[in-house]
Amino acid sequence: MRVLVSTRLLDEGFTELKKHFEVIFPDKDVFSKEEVIQLLPGCDAFLPTFQFKVDKEVIDAAKERVKIIANFGVGYNNIDVKYATKCGIVVTNTPDPVVEPTAEQAFALMLAAARRIAECDRKLRISNGLQWGVLENLGQTLYGKTLGIIGMGRIGQALARRAMACGMKVVYYNRTRLTPELETTYQTRKLKLSELLAISDVISLHTPLTDQTWHLIDSASLKQMKPTAIIINTARGSVIDESALAEALQNHWIASAGLDVYEDEPNIAPALLKLDNVVLAPHSGTATVDTRNEMSRFASQNIIRYFEGRNDITRVN
Repeated sequence: MRVLVSTRLLDEGFTELKKHFEVIFPDKDVFSKEEVIQLLPGCDAFLPTFQFKVDKEVIDAAKERVKIIANFGVGYNNIDVKYATKCGIVVTNTPDPVVEPTAEQAFALMLAAARRIAECDRKLRISNGLQWGVLENLGQTLYGKTLGIIGMGRIGQALARRAMACGMKVVYYNRTRLTPELETTYQTRKLKLSELLAISDVISLHTPLTDQTWHLIDSASLKQMKPTAIIINTARGSVIDESALAEALQNHWIASAGLDVYEDEPNIAPALLKLDNVVLAPHSGTATVDTRNEMSRFASQNIIRYFEGRNDITRVN
């Protein structure tokens, strides 16, 4: 039996999968869509990364033989899940390995944006790029400030733990309320979105991309925030209206932003690239050797368990 992997990944994470299947990797970085369509009819499982678009055309090539699409990533908006379901193909994701590293990235972006670390680093490398002085290059401290978390799932809660350790207060907006025990653990309370936007010093997005969350943060939302507010996005780019965000940063409706995701990846809005008050990262929230290998092991585990007839897989359809 064969598993097709869309992208050249680290070998260490596939040790167990190779004991059960023939695993086909691209010789270079990634298979083209045309190569995947050509190879899928001879495979039993497909393991795409979150950057590979699994659309109707790809699924049509897979549906004769492929039984499971094991996505390498917690998000699965790169896959036409409805059509895969219609074709009888199971779709899974890798939620567990991404929790801590994504929260870590969000917290790193918070610190970098608040303390202007990336901006000062850039300017220090330029002759006379910045002035030194007691009242120069002033940022914000996070201690004692309020963090508003939009999407208080596992990643949101992992960020809350880090924020609390640094003396921040936490509020959240969620579709459903946390249990009283969890609210006590994080010393937090559920707010309406408008309330959270108005009182938070830092706002961090941890919601999936759905029809309801597309451009959840738009021009009107940004104008509800404090002029000193910092917004962080490690969720999906389209949760924020990027053009509205660029306008807000240019006009100082808010203080700064830290972004790991974008509406048109890998393209970044030119307006954002010109601004000093935004910290940019290349969708690298899970980009550590440890996490990449753990994601590979987790996706492999989903495939192995599926063909063993087990139900303990992280299926999303």
